[in-house]
Amino acid sequence: MNFIEAVNEIIATRRSIYTNMFSGEQVDDKIIEKMLDNANWAPTHKLTEPWRFVVFKGDGLTKLGDFQGDIYKQRNKDAFKEETYLKLKNKPLECSHVIAIGMHRDEQQSVPEVEEICATACAVQNMWLTASAHKIGCYWSTGGVTFYEEAKPFFGLGENDLLLGFLYIGMPKSEKWPAGKRKPVEDKVKWVTG
Repeated sequence: MNFIEAVNEIIATRRSIYTNMFSGEQVDDKIIEKMLDNANWAPTHKLTEPWRFVVFKGDGLTKLGDFQGDIYKQRNKDAFKEETYLKLKNKPLECSHVIAIGMHRDEQQSVPEVEEICATACAVQNMWLTASAHKIGCYWSTGGVTFYEEAKPFFGLGENDLLLGFLYIGMPKSEKWPAGKRKPVEDKVKWVTG
């Protein structure tokens, strides 16, 4: 397989591998570091490089789970659900690593916010493709405390920054990689030729 075919294969076989599909085996930190390094090469208008990541592993996963559970409990005193609380506390513990995904606004805000969000999403895609190339499972979730303003400082984010969710990472239980499901690209493309 040549380089171009390999790139096409990695893109076409990228999948969401959920925590219930994780084996509990730890992912090598060197792969996580390569994922982060590749994220850093995402396209970025005016080189603002808005992506910010916090990597949780080991006892850090417990710290993340405790934070999520506690903040949920504080926000939902009247509508508290034990099941939701336990899910927030325990979900990170199902993973080898969790990467919090932040978007940092430059002080001049010289680039529209949507472009900074898109640049950060490109960085996440680079991480995801790297993980897939190594047959590492991961998925991006905007659940949990993602949209809680008061959660931002925990992740080193400021008032104008955004928390865009979490990349949950783990070794798959099975070597069988899920098949893809996409409608034909022709259904989504219009060509204008004249």
